[in-house]
Amino acid sequence: MNDWRATFARRLSVLAGFFVAWIGVVEARLVYLHVVQHSALLERADEQQQSRQAIPAPRGEITARDGSPIAMSTPGFALEATRSLIPDPEATAERLCRVLHDCDAAARQVLVRQLRWSGRGSRYVFLRRKLQDDEVAALRPLIKDVEPNIRVVEVSQRSYPGGSGGAHLIGFTDIDNKGQTGIELAMESILAGRPGLQLVIKSPLRGHSRLLTRLLRAPVTGATVETTIDRDLQYMAERTLAEAVEEHDADGGAVVVMDPQNGEILALANFPTFDLNDYGIATDEQKLNRAAQHIYEPGSTFKSFIAAAALEVLHMPTSRMFDTSAGYISFGPRRIHDMHRYQALSFMDVIVKSSNVGAIKIGQALGSDVVSRYVYRFGFGEALARDIPHQRSGLVDKRLPQFKPSELASVSMGYQIGVTPLQMVAAVGSIANGGELIAPHVVRATIVDGVRTEAPRQVVRRTIPTEIADDLTDILEQVVERGTAKSARIPGYTLAGKTGTAEKLENGRYSKVHNNVSFVGFVPSRHPRAVILAVLDSPRKGGRTGGAVAAPIFRAVAEATLRRLGVPPNAPDPHGLVAGANEPTGPTPVSLPMFPRGQVMEVTPAMALADGTVPDVRGLSARDASRVLFAAGVQPRLSGSGVVSRQLPAPGTVIRPGQTCDLVLVRSVAQPYPERGLEP
Repeated sequence: MNDWRATFARRLSVLAGFFVAWIGVVEARLVYLHVVQHSALLERADEQQQSRQAIPAPRGEITARDGSPIAMSTPGFALEATRSLIPDPEATAERLCRVLHDCDAAARQVLVRQLRWSGRGSRYVFLRRKLQDDEVAALRPLIKDVEPNIRVVEVSQRSYPGGSGGAHLIGFTDIDNKGQTGIELAMESILAGRPGLQLVIKSPLRGHSRLLTRLLRAPVTGATVETTIDRDLQYMAERTLAEAVEEHDADGGAVVVMDPQNGEILALANFPTFDLNDYGIATDEQKLNRAAQHIYEPGSTFKSFIAAAALEVLHMPTSRMFDTSAGYISFGPRRIHDMHRYQALSFMDVIVKSSNVGAIKIGQALGSDVVSRYVYRFGFGEALARDIPHQRSGLVDKRLPQFKPSELASVSMGYQIGVTPLQMVAAVGSIANGGELIAPHVVRATIVDGVRTEAPRQVVRRTIPTEIADDLTDILEQVVERGTAKSARIPGYTLAGKTGTAEKLENGRYSKVHNNVSFVGFVPSRHPRAVILAVLDSPRKGGRTGGAVAAPIFRAVAEATLRRLGVPPNAPDPHGLVAGANEPTGPTPVSLPMFPRGQVMEVTPAMALADGTVPDVRGLSARDASRVLFAAGVQPRLSGSGVVSRQLPAPGTVIRPGQTCDLVLVRSVAQPYPERGLEP
């Protein structure tokens, strides 16, 4: 009996001991949870039941100079995750990859890295910024049943209506909607806007579904950036350049159109190019902004600045003669030749005929120190545009002030110095406007809360006196009239410019096959409205000089520019078909804008001349030309396809209502239009 009682007592004591120990453990655990881990658990509970989430701000618009959007934010869907609540990133990434497009092994590993949270950084992450509609439809049931911590959220996405139009100037944004290139990057601070903030209350039960969302701070839409770009000129420049690259089998090229009075870039075209809406598949070469980043030796276009120095420093008269009869000049074993052999040439004709020998002799008379001062004075060696990211400053040897005669000879004819097309346009623009170097820019104004603020005109420095600019313009006019740039001439207008042809440096030696060819000039030469540069990299067909290849590109773009800006003729036609200012012989041809194919054009009475005269429809599509003629009471009769190249009767001809106008259409506008009044 006593044994039984003792056994029971021992067992009861053991049970009581276990019970007391269990109570102690529980109490210790409760103390640990409520005291030691109180803050951490409270934070985790708050995270599970409520959170503060940023609301992305809609990005501001980028517009052309007429206000039409060229970059805008449109509603779309993105994939977001609370990665701190995802227990198995690998399994989640595997499930997501089954429904997402282009999710290969590499993309799946990226998802795993995004979903894995180490306790640092944001608990929230955007997995995909742009979802297709079928992806959204496939994700919703997966999120509802399996992955409650993954969400499809509405976001604003960047859209570019023009596709590849102005791609290098506009730029693009990354997956987080942040600017990466172009204006998108340069104006990021005002385009981005200010994100909002919301409080999200979630159910503590499985799924953590949202019970309530409260707005704490509304997002502020980014400002609107108005650019200097003229969409019609941009289209014309890009099309002309692309056709020229194809025609001449070139590696690429650039065309820049700038207003020399204020530095506004009206058009900037590069080839090759890419579609902004699908920039991910573009190559580095396609993304290269050749106008701002491609460095090339300018060749004879640089002789204009050597001439400017000679006019100002040496007071050299344009009649000063130079002996170039040998056809070459020697520096030790090095011999530099002219393309053609001349006898004695005047200072003016050295530039007009683009004589290397003559230019070198002028450079030697100036000396390295003077040439160096003018190189920097015209903006070479520095990045001038304030709103074009990643532009290069060119290559100017720091030893230039102490160059030896042979090295100075190279610079005098446009070698041993590297420039960008943008620098060349700005430098020639200073000649066009009377001697002010103006910083090129592509942002015309910003609009914040309805208040428009224009970008100021920025004068970098004075390059030459106005009278020297006038004298140099006289010389550059003769380059077009009787020199190496005859193919740039536009009947009825005076032009000034300079051709350039430079052999490319390849593997330390100058190539005998590959050239950079260019033409830069301004129109009209008096009171100019535009400076235009055309440069082609390594043309292999149809000529290898600036006069043969680049000057016709200039002419096509210049004609479109004059039409678009409504610039009337300022000089008699050499064939007597365009009236001079003192001899009015008939109505002046109308100036019409260029319109891209497929774009609907609003026909207004201003597009027609006085009643009974024929409008100028050259360069327009068949549809747009027909609409203009119908508005003027003229019946069109078309032959061919493409854009209007010739018309009969000629523009400005008096015509009876209902009379027919014959239009000849061609597919290419890279070649210059026929001279006005010479239609058959």
